[in-house]
Amino acid sequence: MSTGARFTKWGLGFFVFGVFLTFGVIGHYCVGASADVGELFRRNVTLWWACPWTLSVAIVQGGGLGMVVFGLSSLVAGRKSGGEGRGSLPLTLCILGLLGVFAIGYPGYFVFNSIWPDFYYRYDPVGKNTWLLGQAFFFAIYFVGIVLSFNIVRRALDAVPGPSVTIAESGEAS
Repeated sequence: MSTGARFTKWGLGFFVFGVFLTFGVIGHYCVGASADVGELFRRNVTLWWACPWTLSVAIVQGGGLGMVVFGLSSLVAGRKSGGEGRGSLPLTLCILGLLGVFAIGYPGYFVFNSIWPDFYYRYDPVGKNTWLLGQAFFFAIYFVGIVLSFNIVRRALDAVPGPSVTIAESGEAS
């Protein structure tokens, strides 16, 4: 049960942290791009939503909500089945994954931008792909944690005793 509670607490924390990070996105929209955006970027702006941090904020928020779902599911299943799922590895992987996505996608953006100036706003496939692959790597770590958590919660839910209803009790007997 403690793992489910920790999953839920971390998930709620990541969700609130993502809400806080949205202020940076709003500030970016208010100030505007720091670079002269070219025609290629303007054609692709609907995909990118014009702010480099949008992707990492969305992953942190969505990932946090996913952790809440698995944490609460684990708590409920643990109470109903009388057992406790073991899940410190999935929790660790989810935390590491979301912190990594944040680190690469949000503050890491400034590091990547110092190496590949304006990589986000102009055609620089090396800078942009390196930055995106870094986020994808940590999202994959999160994904492995969620899959492991899914299996733990699924097994715990399978252990929940179902109601034993006879045909006569259900009203289907003739």
